[in-house]
Amino acid sequence: MSPPIVLLLSGPNLNLLGEREPAIYGTATLDDLVQRARDRAEAGGAALEHVQSNHEGDLIDAIHAARGRVAAVIVNAGALTHYAWGLHDALAAFDGIVIELHLSNPQRRESWRSTSVVAPVATGVIAGFGGDGYPMAVGAALRLLGPS
Repeated sequence: MSPPIVLLLSGPNLNLLGEREPAIYGTATLDDLVQRARDRAEAGGAALEHVQSNHEGDLIDAIHAARGRVAAVIVNAGALTHYAWGLHDALAAFDGIVIELHLSNPQRRESWRSTSVVAPVATGVIAGFGGDGYPMAVGAALRLLGPS
């Protein structure tokens, strides 16, 4: 039996992690965070796939391709979190675990960041733990999936 697959989606501007606003987002690169998530997934007997795009449609296509193949989706949608109803609809059509992930805590930032179109279709939200949120999100997904 093949291991469960966890899909990690990274939205706009996350490719700039490590150089973009390090006081808010930290100094780790996206590759660093993906590796931490991958290590946690492998330690838990799962595989991790990662897609980063600055385009909403690419993330939607990745979610569609995950249907019936992937056990969980972890999504750090960046700014798309606050207005991307197409992303919301794609995640709503995914029959599996959905975890919304943020490096910072949107509730402690500008008021427009407190709206999430992902949260209503997410199983849970992990926010404000910086890079530690990535392995935390994978661990939460594995725990919800139960023994493999």
